[in-house]
Parts: sequence; structure tokens; C-alpha cells
Amino acid sequence: MNAFWLMLGALAVLSIGYRYYSAFLAAKVMVLDGTRTTPAYAQNDGQNYHPTHKWVLFGHHFAAISGAGPLIGPVLALQFGYLPGYLWLLFGVVLGGAVHDFIILAASVRRGGRSLAEIARAELSPLSALVTSVAILFILVVALAGLALSVVNALHESAWGTFTIAMSIPLAVGLGFYLYKLRPGDVVGASAVGAMGMILCVFLGEPVARSALAPWFTLSREQLIFALAAYGFVASVLPVWVLLCPRDYLSSYLKLGTVAALVVGILVVNPELKAPALSEFTGGGGPIIPGKLFPFVFITIACGSISGFHSLVASGTTPKMLSNELDARAIGYGSMLLEGLVAICALICAACLEPGDYYAINLATEPFTKLGLSMVNLPTFEAEIGEAIAGRPGGAVSLAVGIAQIFSGLPGMSSLLGYWYHFAIMFEALFILTTIDTGTRVARFVVQEFIGNVVPAFRDPGWLPGSLVATGLVVGGWSYFLATGNISTIWPMFGIANQLLACVALCVGTSVIVNSGRARYAFVTLLPLSFLSVTTLTAGWQAATRKYLPMANFEGYLDASLIFLMMGCLLVVGADTALHARRGRLSRGKAAA
Repeated sequence: MNAFWLMLGALAVLSIGYRYYSAFLAAKVMVLDGTRTTPAYAQNDGQNYHPTHKWVLFGHHFAAISGAGPLIGPVLALQFGYLPGYLWLLFGVVLGGAVHDFIILAASVRRGGRSLAEIARAELSPLSALVTSVAILFILVVALAGLALSVVNALHESAWGTFTIAMSIPLAVGLGFYLYKLRPGDVVGASAVGAMGMILCVFLGEPVARSALAPWFTLSREQLIFALAAYGFVASVLPVWVLLCPRDYLSSYLKLGTVAALVVGILVVNPELKAPALSEFTGGGGPIIPGKLFPFVFITIACGSISGFHSLVASGTTPKMLSNELDARAIGYGSMLLEGLVAICALICAACLEPGDYYAINLATEPFTKLGLSMVNLPTFEAEIGEAIAGRPGGAVSLAVGIAQIFSGLPGMSSLLGYWYHFAIMFEALFILTTIDTGTRVARFVVQEFIGNVVPAFRDPGWLPGSLVATGLVVGGWSYFLATGNISTIWPMFGIANQLLACVALCVGTSVIVNSGRARYAFVTLLPLSFLSVTTLTAGWQAATRKYLPMANFEGYLDASLIFLMMGCLLVVGADTALHARRGRLSRGKAAA
């Protein structure tokens, strides 16, 4: 089968979903009102609450939610064949992920920009708020470690990619001062300068990598972990307009431009899909993911279909910057559909690789040899790229090769495969880093709210001592997992934790809908909640009992304990949701009588 039809079908489904389903959600379920004052205006403090232009905020939100998940997950799940992942991405994002993001964003805006835990407190009970806070803290730490791991794998010993990423930081700071202090509201001018600056950073990376400056940007794994921790700490503490929002806005140009180019490239080049629709590993025993198609495809592919991490952004930074309630439709629902498209592109690019090349990249030499496959184009790729790329698991490298293969198939690009490969590595790193800065900041808010139950001063997000302490705890947590884990231990736990948090968020969203008197529309969250709960609880039990506990070491016991803890959190919040929904219906029934 050719990639053209897969891409065309995806574009059609996503367009129909946005045009009709998101309009229904905005008008009937959440009843958006453009005349209401948003928290960005009502609580404007210039630090965390700040009115932001619709498309600037769209760029920030999309950059914040689009991390490693939509890029890496579909590539790893290709072990099962391209069809299961393709169907899960399309139907999952339209009926689940985009609904999840939009409902939580709208609910948070209506409640003063409150976090998911605080919404749970108001809509359910203090118990659910406490359990949700505990779940969020553990899930955020694991999620940020999983996302950061992909950055470390992608930028390890890569001067070009590291230089480009590093230079985007001072560029973003300059753009922030220009946009918010020197020429407020000059979005067109800022966009032009920012876009040209990012392009310049990309092109300067290659000569820098070949110059005497290369050793300064060629970092070891340990150095990269330290650099990421320092960046996450600083980005979380600074005001949003200084670094966070302008940097995400800048990277969104590269992200959106590359995604658009990939869509066009796939339609024009129309490569043949080399991966099978269903592989022999659907029943389990696969070399990358040892579990079966059900339930592990639904936790391996998380962010492109539905992601609990998004609920933290949708109830964290974004609702504090939304200037018009009506913008929640494009930013909440639309951004998630765009992430689904990113995941579709990643799946197609990886599926165009020869199976032998795909497994040679994602497996070490010994397990690859046991498969009895042979490399086809990989030796040629390595010669053109100038690096050894076999035996580099994690999905990032195989995706970069797939993207480079698509772009080099365009007219006049056949000799630039090596350039496109390094460009793709940098593209992936930008996707992930923008989630780390926002995720760390959101986690800081959660920690401050949690500690604020004991020390009230911590509840003020602008209190510097509280910000520093909370940020240090968050960064220290995800840095530990990053330093001690690998792709085979972190990614499954990240996927399970991410989907369990999505279930918790859908429980809260269901309560919001029921408590607002629109229980007849609760099916929009109950349907994805029912499906995702079954698949994720099954995956969590199997991973804990068959993977982590048999490791018989501290890391294995810790990972299994965290999974059991998060599963318990979901069961508590789910039971509380059902109880309050039943009480709500009984109360309305008595009132009607």
C-alpha cells in the first residue's frame, strides 16, 4: 500500500472531527461565551496570568503538549504493524484526546485557571483532590523523565543539534522582551524575526559542528542530563513572557512548518509502505515491546491519541493566558488534532523503512541477529549521514531516517539525505524540550498547591522561595529517573502513567459536565474513559507483574509500586465520580418530584 491514501484519509477524518464534533462540544457541552472575562484579565499579574494573542497561545500550547509521545510512540508501536496504530491514532484523537484536552481547558478557564487537582476538589471531593494531586506528582515526574530521555538519545554527541537548541534560548528571551516590552502586540514583526532567527540557528549548526567550537556543543549523556535539569529549573521560575511562551512560540514555527512539509512530502513522494499492516508480533513476543497488541498498543501510542499530560497544560499555563473563552476550541481541540497529525506522519515515515533496517536501528546487535532479518538500505544511509545509526534504540533515530528518506525523495533533494537526517534530529529535540519547560512549570504549580495545604504561603505561585523549592523537587525527581533508566524501563511506565492520568482527567471532566446540568452530554467523556480504563489497567497489571517485579532490584520494585499506586488513584477517583454522579441525578430527581 502507498502512503498517499493513509495521509489523505487522516486529513479527511481530522477535518471532519474539527468542523463538526468540536463545534458540538463548544456550543452544547461547554457552552463557550466570548463575553466572559477570562482569568488572564481578571487575575493579570504579569507573571503567570497574562492575556496572550490567540495564535501566540496556540503556538505555546501546541509546543507544550507535543513532546516525544507523538513522535516516538507510533514508531515503537510499528512492531505490531501500521494498521493498529493508524486506527488508534485517528479515532482516539477525534473522540478521546481532543475531547479530553478541550473539556479540561474550558473547565479550568471557568474556574479561574485552577489546576486539575483543584477542579477535582470543587467538582468531586477533597479526597479526589488529594488522590489526583498524588497521581499527578508521580505521573509528571515519570512523564518528564520519559520525554527527556528522548532528548538525551537524540542530542548525545551531536554538536549540530545541541547548538541549534542552545541558540534558540537567547533568541526566545530577546523575542519575549520585544513582544511584551518594546513593541507589545507586534505579532507580525515578532513572528518574522523569530522565524528567520530559527532558520539561521538551523543552518549555522552545520558549520559550527565542523569548526573548533564543536567540542563546546558535543555533550556526554551526563552533561546533557545536567543541562536539561538546569534549563527546566530556570524556565519554570522565570515569568512566562521571558522565556517559556516566546520560546515555545518560536519552536512552533519549526514544528508546524516541518509537519506541513511532511504532509506535502508524503503526498508528493507517495512512498510505498514497507511495514506490514499486521505483523507476526501482534500476539506478543516482539523484540521491542514484549506484550500483545492488546493492550500495549494503546499505551505505547499515548500522546498522539490521548494524553493525560495534556490535562496538566490545559489546567496549568494555558488557561492563565487565554484572552477569549471562544479560543478554547481552536487551542484545546485543534492543537490535539494537529498532534494526532504529527503522530500519523511519524507512523508513515517509519513504516516506509525496510523492516530489516527498522529493527537494525531499534535493536542491539544480538536480538537483531535472532530475528533472521538483513539490513537493506541502512549501510547506504550510514555512509550518507556520516554516522553509525544501527543499534540505537528508542525510536528517535529510526524516525529521523524515515523523515530524511521522505524529504530526500522530493525533486532536487536526492543528495541531501544526510542534511535532512540531522535536521530531523533537531526537529525531534525541539518537540521534546518545549514540553520539558512547560511540564516542569506545571509540576511546580502542583507541588506548590500540594505543599500549600500545610504551608499556605506555597499556594501563591508568585512567591519566589516556594517556586524555587517546588521546582527543585520536581527537577530532582525526573532527573533521577532519567539518570537511572533506559527506554525499555521508562517508556512503558510513561505510557501507563500517562494514560492513567488521562482517565483521571476524564473522570473530572465527566463530573464537570454532570454538575453543570448537562448530564445528557456526559457520553463525550464516558466513552473514551470506559475504553481507556480497561486497556490501561490491564497494561499496568501486566507490566508490573511480568516486567518490573521480575527485575528483582530497587528500580523494578519502585517502578511496579508507582504503577500500582497510580492504578489505585484511578480506582478511587473513578468510584468517587460514579458516586457523585449518582447523587447528583438523585438530587435532581427529588427536586423535580
